[in-house]
Parts: sequence; C-alpha cells; structure tokens
Amino acid sequence: MADTTVVNASPLGQHLERIAESQQVSYLVFNKKRITLVAKIMIGRETDNTIVVDNKLASRHHCMIQKIRDAYFLKDENSTNGTFLNGRRIPPDKYVRLNPGDKITIGSSNLIMG
Repeated sequence: MADTTVVNASPLGQHLERIAESQQVSYLVFNKKRITLVAKIMIGRETDNTIVVDNKLASRHHCMIQKIRDAYFLKDENSTNGTFLNGRRIPPDKYVRLNPGDKITIGSSNLIMG
C-alpha cells in the first residue's frame, strides 16, 4: 500500500513537497564551517562581506551568491583575478546557477555547495 498521508495527498502538501525538492542547495562549506545560504551573500576580502576571504588574490567585493526564485546563482563582481566554478572562470556580471557539490574558487580559497 502506498505511503499516503493527508499532507502529501492534499494540494497544499504536494506544493510544499515540490518546494522542498526544488531547494537542492541549502548551505556552503568554507574553512570547514557550514554556512546557511540566505537570499544574498557577498564574498570578498573586505570585512563588510557576509563571507570574508582572507586571501590576497580575492578582491574587496569579489562575488556574490543570490537566490532567484528557487535556485542559487553565483555572480562575479568584476573581481581582479576572477571567480571560478568547478575550475572554469565565470564571466563577470553573469549569473551562473549553482548545484550541490559545485566548487567555487576565489584565489586559493575553495567554497563547496552543499
């Protein structure tokens, strides 16, 4: 017999299940710490960033991760040395969709999507 409850059988329950399934990426791992993703995360060398990267190759405001609808996207903020996703440099000012397991490289620092 199928595992059916009022929650997943109802239209609202099915909608909530779809939302939960679409939220694949929920955290970022940096320096062995798990960082919960929010609507917008700024990454760079300056202390006013959400994630501060202590690396001379990182720009003051290097890149950002932004939630758009149900997905997270990476955008380079015209950094000097570029932002790399899975070993490939992303174009400046373009949004690139992130997936679980993606590796973001800023200088010699790595951030892993969870």
